[in-house]
Amino acid sequence: MNAERIDREELLQKSALWARDQEYLECVRDILDNEIFQSMDQFIQHGHTTCKDHCVQVSYIAYQICRNRGWDSRSAARAGLLHDLFLYDWHTHARDTGEHFHGFTHPRVAMENAIRYFDISEKEQNMILRHMWPLTPVPPRYKEGYTILYADKICGLAEVGAHLKAWFLVALWPRQMG
Repeated sequence: MNAERIDREELLQKSALWARDQEYLECVRDILDNEIFQSMDQFIQHGHTTCKDHCVQVSYIAYQICRNRGWDSRSAARAGLLHDLFLYDWHTHARDTGEHFHGFTHPRVAMENAIRYFDISEKEQNMILRHMWPLTPVPPRYKEGYTILYADKICGLAEVGAHLKAWFLVALWPRQMG
């Protein structure tokens, strides 16, 4: 359990870079300060990571990639924050609703929620809607959409990996080995 706490603290320290990046914050402050976005903190996304924290990480990685390449970093940052704005616990959603295809359907739900609660562009809508490609059949229309897709997969793998590492250290590591 101690290893999990250390890894989580280290991740939080690294992730705080976004909170000190004023250019990034100017792009997304209206979303970050919104109570609908803040409500994503009640849902676990992967491992021990909340949906809100996951979206912040995806957003900031996509923003940095786009900024470094001279692409539309503002749209990437905003769409990254909203790409998983489905507003339910996907772990229990199938049991509660009978809808068993979260991976296929949540991009549209997230996009519709983003349109309902925020002023987003058509480009940002496309990035949210297409972020699960190739699971969903149509790829993103914009290069910035691929940065969200890439950042989402990297963050998801890191979040699940950290959870599995902690589980392994706590549950499977032989007690006699210390």
